[in-house]
Amino acid sequence: MRVLALVCALLALCGCATTQPHEARVSAPGRYEGWAPELYSGYVRTSRYVPVRDGARLAMTIFRPATGGSAAETPYPVVFQFTPYRSRFHGPNGEIVSWLEDGRAGRNMRPLAELTHYGYVVVSVDIRGKGASYGARRGFLDRTEAQDAYDIIEWLAAQSWSTGAVGMAGCSYVGGTQLLAASAAPPHLRAIFTGGSDYDKFNFVRRGGILAQFNTRPDEPPEWDLATVPMDEDPDGAMLREAVAQHANNTPMAPLWRGMPYRDSVSSLVGTKFWEEVGVYRYKDAIERAGIAIYHWHNLNDEGRGEGMVAAANLHVPGKVLLGPGGHCEPPPITAENNFDLFAEHLRFYDRYLKGVRNGIDREPRYHYWTHGAPAGQEWASAAQWPPAALPVKSLQLGPGSSLSAAAPAAVGEASFAVDYNVSCPGVDPAFIFAPCPIDASGAAFTTAPLAEDTRLLGNPTAHVWISSSIDRANVFVYLEEVAADGAVSIISHGRLATAYRRVSQAPYDTLGQPWHSGLQADQETLAPGQAVEMAIALLPVSKIVPAGARLRFTIAGADPRQRDLQQIRIDPPPRISVHFGPERRSRIEIPMQPAAAPLN
Repeated sequence: MRVLALVCALLALCGCATTQPHEARVSAPGRYEGWAPELYSGYVRTSRYVPVRDGARLAMTIFRPATGGSAAETPYPVVFQFTPYRSRFHGPNGEIVSWLEDGRAGRNMRPLAELTHYGYVVVSVDIRGKGASYGARRGFLDRTEAQDAYDIIEWLAAQSWSTGAVGMAGCSYVGGTQLLAASAAPPHLRAIFTGGSDYDKFNFVRRGGILAQFNTRPDEPPEWDLATVPMDEDPDGAMLREAVAQHANNTPMAPLWRGMPYRDSVSSLVGTKFWEEVGVYRYKDAIERAGIAIYHWHNLNDEGRGEGMVAAANLHVPGKVLLGPGGHCEPPPITAENNFDLFAEHLRFYDRYLKGVRNGIDREPRYHYWTHGAPAGQEWASAAQWPPAALPVKSLQLGPGSSLSAAAPAAVGEASFAVDYNVSCPGVDPAFIFAPCPIDASGAAFTTAPLAEDTRLLGNPTAHVWISSSIDRANVFVYLEEVAADGAVSIISHGRLATAYRRVSQAPYDTLGQPWHSGLQADQETLAPGQAVEMAIALLPVSKIVPAGARLRFTIAGADPRQRDLQQIRIDPPPRISVHFGPERRSRIEIPMQPAAAPLN
């Protein structure tokens, strides 16, 4: 058995392993059959501390392929996850939760620890200042974490059980740690599979100058880290307690973000222009020189998709882009009609870029994307670029009677509303609002007539809205929505922009044709009470077919439930915001759209 496993492993490393005839193999988005033999049925888990360059000891959990309870001696590529969420910890009922071993985080995806079955070593490391690791976290995805990732990757590459080829995996913060590691260009980092991450941290967390993100939630108490499972060398948990005591010096997250209102703000907590320090776009050249293959994974119901598609457009390296149907870090569905297996997608990506298996993933169209509302079984499509086609851009004009149509209004008008600081999303935990909900009653809403035919929306919408405020400032939130024939409302896309940040600037990267606002302090523009100004607001990418009989709605509001500080910033009496429209002040939303039956060009 051991000899057979060794032979299969060597075949896999040379890219020629197969257990089926060539014609029976399948390598396609979300499908990988007949290419990767299952060499092992189990793994051995160990844990230990590994020091990085400044002496800080980071907690590492290692999963090695095993036969009969003994770890294989054959060297394999390593897939590494760098996490603030604790690799293994005790849940509320005392049960052990392991992100890499159970389905809690993966939902409908097989645990990544099962990559060991196919000849990979899988490793999870707690970032400094979190979990069982020593040290204190400086900021959030800073250059210290980049250096730590570099040191861990090079340590992994040097182990006897490693081939020296290292990849990374994870979503959300754990997606960010991958781009952070890539920016440091470790020589042995070959491929990353990053999800829910950003390219421009300022544009993500303080999008449009407004804090309205789940990144601003409070930090966890010490008990959170104390629930981490101690390392093997720490049987009584003394080292864990010692490490967690050092976490008291962590930079607090919400005050960090609140204390930097401008892109060029110097943080009093870390002493640098921190938005620039953590902006991945500033390390584009280093990432491209390193040639690290990148798989970008984002979803159509996740706010991070805008940053994800921009990152994919700007980082010219081998890899793929997946735009799925779900929410934040939610794997695509596995159904009879849409059998997209995200675990299999990881495996075929790593096989190609960590083992050199010529499975064809690098010859496919780069983008694979979902279309909401498409006929069953036809939701997935592939394209060479984003947007996948140059759809005609239709300008829907705001007009009298809350109308939204292609016809420009002949008369001047306005819609006015008071800012609603009590706005909420019913039934949603306010601490974890990852996406907006319909709030048309708290703003001004403009609606089209029922659509005469099924209509495809595909690409990046942009709004141009004329706004005035009863005071010298306003936060503006916009939402593109579908109103179904039965009255049900769903949000298709959204954007936000503070009036002071409205100046459109030249971006330092490709924005896919959308307006960009620098956020620099010198570019702030004042607003006199009652002064009407045009706001150019980028909305998030869309891929949707809206059925005939449904209507499109465009809503403008002055507050959003995702703003955790609404009660701190509230003004009494609430200011009023007015939306202006007419021949001169053409408030509108521009959407790439065409009849769904028309071919994509």
